[in-house]
Amino acid sequence: MDLSQYTTVFAEEEKQFRLQLEEGMAYIDFILNKQGTIFLTHTEVPSSLEGKGVGKKIVEDALNYIEVAGWKLAPLCPFVAAYLKKHPQYSRILAPGYNI
Repeated sequence: MDLSQYTTVFAEEEKQFRLQLEEGMAYIDFILNKQGTIFLTHTEVPSSLEGKGVGKKIVEDALNYIEVAGWKLAPLCPFVAAYLKKHPQYSRILAPGYNI
């Protein structure tokens, strides 16, 4: 599946990163506090798209967005935490007190 044609959107009002695909929408729920820490709480990928790289793409896009925005990351979602363990280069954006 070629995901390069799809763009993850920061949907601030909905408190989600969203990736709209023909087969459905993948998303990551978040909470952003006033101190600039973003808590990624839940990742959802349509069941028909599981195992096709959709989760990886939305997490990578979200992490890159977070870094550019200058926020600190609190990975509460197990899927995001598992991704971070495989990609320790993102530890640079972790909020104080969070480890991978």
